[in-house]
Amino acid sequence: MSDARSNDERAIRNLVARYCHAIGTSDDDAWAATWAEDGEWRVLGNTVRGRAAVLEHYRKLVANVSFVVQLALDGIVEVEGDRAEGRWQILEYLQFQGGRGGQNVGRYRDEYVRGADGEWRFALRDFQPLYLGPPDLSAPPATPRRNPS
Repeated sequence: MSDARSNDERAIRNLVARYCHAIGTSDDDAWAATWAEDGEWRVLGNTVRGRAAVLEHYRKLVANVSFVVQLALDGIVEVEGDRAEGRWQILEYLQFQGGRGGQNVGRYRDEYVRGADGEWRFALRDFQPLYLGPPDLSAPPATPRRNPS
């Protein structure tokens, strides 16, 4: 792998880390800065386009959350010039207002774009939930497990 390609992959992994850290620290501006101006977010049955609209939708999703930590696990990043794709599994621990806990497990399929400033940002994040429910995993999965045939 070339040095440039390795640097791009590292920059994209840092982008995903900044996204997760911004969620955990409730830094909406830092979270919004991870998105391209025309970025698209597909999450929980909604498709939102444009950084401002994505941020507005995010704020609605976390309005009743008092605490959240999101972990991005085992990312796969493939870089091709000024565009790239990635796949991540995420684990999210939440505490809602009132104290009820929750857990969110899912997968992100991403597209990244390098901006004119040289920074990588999300062009697309497509979230597929696997589980949304109590932290003890007692709720049914959001997406049934597929058996290999």
